[in-house]
Amino acid sequence: MSEPYAVSVPKGYRVGSWEVREPIATGAFGSVYEARRAESRTGLPDTAALKFLSTGTHTPRQLTHLRELAERELELLSRLRSAPRLIRLYETLTVDDPAHPGIDGATVLVLEKAEDSLAALLSRTPRPADGPGLLAQICEGLTQLHQAGWVHGDLKPANVLLMKDGSARLADFNMAAEMEGTHAYTPAFSTPDYTPPELLWAEIGERGRRIRPSADIWAFGVLAHLVLTDSYPLPGGTSSARRDAAVAYARGTDELRLSPQLPDTWREIVRDCLARTHQERVTGEALLRRVEAAAGTCGRRSRLPRLFARRGRRSALVLGASAVATVAVAALGYGISTWADDNSQGGKRTGETNNVTATAYGAADLRTDRGIPPAYRLLIVETAHDCSHGDVTPSLLAAMLKVESDFDPDLADPAKNEYGIARWTPSVLRWWMNADGTPEEEVPQPPFPPAESIPAMGRYLCWISPRLDSGLKGDRRVLIAGAYRTSYKVVNDAGGVPPKYRPYADRVAHYLKEYTPQGKK
Repeated sequence: MSEPYAVSVPKGYRVGSWEVREPIATGAFGSVYEARRAESRTGLPDTAALKFLSTGTHTPRQLTHLRELAERELELLSRLRSAPRLIRLYETLTVDDPAHPGIDGATVLVLEKAEDSLAALLSRTPRPADGPGLLAQICEGLTQLHQAGWVHGDLKPANVLLMKDGSARLADFNMAAEMEGTHAYTPAFSTPDYTPPELLWAEIGERGRRIRPSADIWAFGVLAHLVLTDSYPLPGGTSSARRDAAVAYARGTDELRLSPQLPDTWREIVRDCLARTHQERVTGEALLRRVEAAAGTCGRRSRLPRLFARRGRRSALVLGASAVATVAVAALGYGISTWADDNSQGGKRTGETNNVTATAYGAADLRTDRGIPPAYRLLIVETAHDCSHGDVTPSLLAAMLKVESDFDPDLADPAKNEYGIARWTPSVLRWWMNADGTPEEEVPQPPFPPAESIPAMGRYLCWISPRLDSGLKGDRRVLIAGAYRTSYKVVNDAGGVPPKYRPYADRVAHYLKEYTPQGKK
């Protein structure tokens, strides 16, 4: 393999009835391999995709949540009598092989093998001719999920798989959640370009973030615009810029400007999917009928399956707070191989995509060979880029997380009242949890997931940076780190990092050098 796989499985390895063949994809905590059936078993295909989740090599709490994810995906799919637009899960297995400690204890999902993904198709063929038909099938899959009382939570091209016959399947249900009345609860992490604006500033509770089916509808509108025009519906050359544009649009300070290349038959559909508020978005069968009419597939749809929703139970997605970021960035769906970082200008994709594995994401900002956990790389890079002050860099955040906790999301130091990967004190964290700058009304209680702790660290550092005196000597980033441990006033009064905090600052400086790519400041 040309890149490190989260779970390395040798070719020819046997698990259950399956023999591992070629690698397909990898993410931070799971890897997918092609496999062939090595013994006769009724009801199983000759080939499948085996998704190995590294549930044998993490902390007990992480192991529990990774196993719960596998069980949830199995539960979601088994609750549908027939769901032609969802990737099929055949069985789950557990590796029992102490002789191979790297995979011993791993959970294995045996999945229907796809031939391609929508993300790969779009990178090769922008605005594909069969795009409208694929969109109709994707919308049908969403309708199946929503009728069953579930929200997908992470619809994007990488999570749409294409089968040998060219049909589309929805995949990657690690963010999926069952509805409880009007809402469900998902991890506080998502793909910014496909996240509705109301979730960009949503509060994060112990059970995660509240979400509605209308979030999937917004994501579908973005995806449809991308498939049909090869561009995003909101302006900006980066996902952060497009996210800011989404917030401005939702607040009424900017208008939605759809591409002139968007066909007239789709323009109102996309506009209604991207309505400013969730109440205004078109949903359900009404949306499906309009999409099918625009795609010219009316009357050709597979009969929607009978769907079963279990009554009187808690949501199937109730995560411990410390596992939220681990669960989200693990990308446990089939399409876990890449994040597509578009080479765009003004939001228009050039047709060439820079696909990077989870282990290599952010290589321009962070060294990938120095032990920064891939699960947090995306969060670290995006958090740093959210700050307009150039001294708050991904390498600074990574260095501080290393020194604060050694990247331990479950750190607890009651003697100092500090918790989580960024060692937050609860009464201080409440001031930095929300992206809109408003403090939490109540003091949050640990554990604090990385999806809360890391962005909060970034906001605090971004606030500190302009408050440090410009005449202070030394690396500005190290001074910011020192102020994080004490305060900007103490650093200003001391003319630099006080002696008490210099060992801490020296360690941060060491890892800053360690994590910064060559050629970067």
